[in-house]
Amino acid sequence: MKTGIIKKINCLDLKGQHQQIKKEIFEAFEKVYDNTAFSGGSFVEEFEKKYAAFCGTKYAVGLNNGTSALHLAMIALGIGEGDEVILPANTFVATAWGVSYTGAVPVFVDCTADTWQIDVSKIEQKITNKTKAIIGVHLYGQPFDIGGLAAIAKKHNLFFVEDAAQAQGAKYKGVNVGSFGEMACFSFYPGKNLGACGEAGGITTSNDAYFKHLQSLRNHGSLVRYYHDEIGYNYRMGGLEAASLNIKLKYLNGWNDRRKIIAKRYQAEIKNTKIKIQTQPEWADSIYHLFVATTEKRDEFIKYLNENNINPGLHYPIPCHLQKAYAHLEYKKGDCPNAEYLAEHCLSLPMYAELTDEEVNNVIDVINNY
Repeated sequence: MKTGIIKKINCLDLKGQHQQIKKEIFEAFEKVYDNTAFSGGSFVEEFEKKYAAFCGTKYAVGLNNGTSALHLAMIALGIGEGDEVILPANTFVATAWGVSYTGAVPVFVDCTADTWQIDVSKIEQKITNKTKAIIGVHLYGQPFDIGGLAAIAKKHNLFFVEDAAQAQGAKYKGVNVGSFGEMACFSFYPGKNLGACGEAGGITTSNDAYFKHLQSLRNHGSLVRYYHDEIGYNYRMGGLEAASLNIKLKYLNGWNDRRKIIAKRYQAEIKNTKIKIQTQPEWADSIYHLFVATTEKRDEFIKYLNENNINPGLHYPIPCHLQKAYAHLEYKKGDCPNAEYLAEHCLSLPMYAELTDEEVNNVIDVINNY
């Protein structure tokens, strides 16, 4: 059944957000231009201070992207060749790249069948004498079981890192994520809830030593120009990206609140029993970076949505342990059944703060008529 939708509704549309703040963004860019502060510099430092305060940490380190954040977090923790790091099978593959770049081995754990977050009850069986850390991922903007994971990390003397790439402003038991682990890694990719005008990422921490080490690592292993104390990387955040983030940060809570309103409507008003949505524990305050659902006949459902001018997304169609890049680790289908089911049956519904009530109504009506 087709409804009366005329305008196409995409999974994400950044134009509305950027039109609202275009004047402020361009004025900020002009300041960067006038100061020629294009790599690092005062605009990056301003964002670092503001974002650390936002997350409730002592420090934030601005970087060129979220993948670099995961990489440097592993190096700063001393993780390298022969070490193992536990992480969920269902995440964007960059979570695993950060481990692999150091020569360490990612060890994949299944998710739960309902929250789709790392299954804390399955972590301990994966721990060996080579395990050095656990990375939890706040997938789709919803916090994972931080308390459960942190307790296991403490019991086994392992580092605990938050991959908060999708969770800027999400809360666990009322506290912003990004302050619970040794470090938290963020992406400010343009499509994120807090997205730069360009590529950007960062790490938050309250550890003085990690902070200094990360500052060196991102800048060619140097804290004093032309003096290189270790092998480093060119992972600096750009001034234009930082300037755009400084503007957007003040709007983030409002944008997140609008996403929550849309999510609550989806949760309450989608009545079609063919559609299953993510379970949210009472301690998890999601910022709904993505609104993911599952259905048995995904291709048929996507075709139906497309015919009704709705374009969903796919996050993510292949779990990490079955990616060709990790074939050498010899995982097989059936090793992480919940993650595999999710990958084969999930899709992401339209979710961004600028969706109008009429558009939300249309999405809900179309789904209920499926």
